[in-house]
Amino acid sequence: MTAAPDHKPTFAQISLTERLDKALPLLLVPLLVVFGFFAIGVPSSWLTLTVSGLAMGMMIFIMASGLTLVFGLMDVINFGHGAFVSVGAFVGISVLIALGDWTGTASLLLNMAAVFLAVIAAMAVTGVMGWGFERVIVKPVYGAHLKQILVTVGGLIVVEQLIHVIWGPDEIFITRPETLKGAITFAGAAMEKYRLLAVGIGLVLFIAMRMVLRRTKIGLIVRAGVEDGPMVEALGYRLRMVFVSVFVAGSALAGLGGVMWGLYQEVITAGMGEKMMVLVFIVAIIGGLGSVEGAFIGALLVGLMQNYVAFLEPKLALVSNIALMTAILMWRPQGMLPVVKAK
Repeated sequence: MTAAPDHKPTFAQISLTERLDKALPLLLVPLLVVFGFFAIGVPSSWLTLTVSGLAMGMMIFIMASGLTLVFGLMDVINFGHGAFVSVGAFVGISVLIALGDWTGTASLLLNMAAVFLAVIAAMAVTGVMGWGFERVIVKPVYGAHLKQILVTVGGLIVVEQLIHVIWGPDEIFITRPETLKGAITFAGAAMEKYRLLAVGIGLVLFIAMRMVLRRTKIGLIVRAGVEDGPMVEALGYRLRMVFVSVFVAGSALAGLGGVMWGLYQEVITAGMGEKMMVLVFIVAIIGGLGSVEGAFIGALLVGLMQNYVAFLEPKLALVSNIALMTAILMWRPQGMLPVVKAK
């Protein structure tokens, strides 16, 4: 008798343990939120910290999503990604300062128009900067991870010094547009307006990226390139152009994240991108390099963990995210939702 051909098991044939193992990463954020509720004990404080954590996580996701796609598709370890965050912040905030008449009025329309123009300017500048960064610094070191680390760190240092030259060495303190100042009260909890906006923007961006990657032809090419680049090239697609486009898009997203983080902290410095890279790399690693969904879950975990621990035990806040990364990598060494590449 001829043996039946091998085939992948259907969902119904997958054991309950395997199903739970696949679903558990999706449950980590709700489980952490529930844990935070019982650990904090005060519903109003818990709600305030949860919104703050989600806002922080969304902004980190915006910065990390581009990096994780660049690594997944191009196999590039880009420590210079933080430079785009800093430049985006300075460009965006410069636009907001120039539009002081718009941001200083109590008109929501003018405030949002100013923020929109600032974001567009930041993303345009960092996108072009990313194109040049890839051509001059990254392209010569494809496939050499140690060299990538060295040259991209060098690029980051150069960009930071250029920021000092253009904008000066001092911190720039800023204020948010009038309608984004203050907080609203809900169920006894004070929730800052800007943080609610950040949650909304991050959620919309995640949905948009997911739809582009899953519902469009370019998204299909990108995902296929992450999983099996040689096959995509064999089908006649110019994967090199896809590489450059993803790098530019990732740089532009870093610029967007820089503007949002600057408004979140209300102060910007040349080294802010470098400092943020610790959290960005933690998110990219625990999410699974190349996975946008993994980066999204990882960013929310990092944001919530940071806020909950800082409230419960401030001394542990500095190590909470490192401990989170260690625990997740001990459980899943490849990250929560890694992209499985063809062998």
